[in-house]
Amino acid sequence: MKTIKGPGIFLAQFVGDAAPFDSLATIADWAAGLRYEGLQIPSWDARLFDLEKAATSQVYCDEITGMLADKGLAVTELSTHLQGQLVAVHPAFDAQFDGFAPAEVHGNPQARQEWAVNQLVLAAKASRNLGLTAHASFSGAFAWPYFYPWPARPAGLVEDAFDELARRWTPILDVFDEHGVDVAYEIHPGEDLHDGVTFEMFLERVGNHPRANILYDPSHLVLQQLDYLAFLDIYHERIKCFHVKDAEFRPNGRSGVYGGYQKWVDRPGRFRSLGDGQIDFGAIFSKMAANDFPGWAVLEWECAIKHPEDGAAEGAPFIRNHIIRVTEHAFDDFAAGGADRDANRRLMGIG
Repeated sequence: MKTIKGPGIFLAQFVGDAAPFDSLATIADWAAGLRYEGLQIPSWDARLFDLEKAATSQVYCDEITGMLADKGLAVTELSTHLQGQLVAVHPAFDAQFDGFAPAEVHGNPQARQEWAVNQLVLAAKASRNLGLTAHASFSGAFAWPYFYPWPARPAGLVEDAFDELARRWTPILDVFDEHGVDVAYEIHPGEDLHDGVTFEMFLERVGNHPRANILYDPSHLVLQQLDYLAFLDIYHERIKCFHVKDAEFRPNGRSGVYGGYQKWVDRPGRFRSLGDGQIDFGAIFSKMAANDFPGWAVLEWECAIKHPEDGAAEGAPFIRNHIIRVTEHAFDDFAAGGADRDANRRLMGIG
């Protein structure tokens, strides 16, 4: 068994134009002051990170890892959630998702996709240069507008969507394989990979690619009313990243899983700061330890009620208190009899 690394923190929700959140060095000081040990870095935010430079300069990557090490920190993973989203975009979302890409490709879906694919290639190279073995991303989506269809979906629509999704991602996965890095897709509503069944559909189409893996975030499973503990039992071999994020689901007589288009604070299903929701993290961390999860426990803060800085301050001790330092021997080793195979056979009367 392995002891999970952590606590780490995903920086995307904390970056801003005001200090200490406006540069990697200063946000690292802030995180270290809260006793985090790892940073998951959003690769799209130039205030923190130059993705192209990281892909082409080992010196730049060594400077980053050295600077963080001096503060007692490490890079847990890079994230391309925004770029991964743009690998596959349904036309209904073109205008909204243009904002994830540079202005020169706005209004040009093909150019936007090509930019996104190049970003993923750079992320594979940068991850290798940083000595990382896992990478966090989104799959994008063609079929999501049809997840609850009326009128009925045309025959073959979902199959065609997943065929195209796999066609676009297979060469990207091959690049990550060349650089020894797993792609961990966050299983997330809004993505075509939003539950176990859809992940399996994708995995089959990419030929069970060894680099096609999962970012496990139980909050998204709670909001869909999936069994988030059974999910670990089924998919643990493919889970390479872990977002520690709490949530709650409080059904009522007016709205349910779909949320009634309400603001997050009013939805029956909503994200909460760690410890304020319903998720059984004791059971999750136990399963992670038993399943030899090789990576980091990383806080992703998304709460409609609590201030983010309070959530961050509470998150590090919460994660640290849940990480299980795994045992190196069995509890009953002291009572071992030291019998050999012949003795075993005699004990059973078959010697």
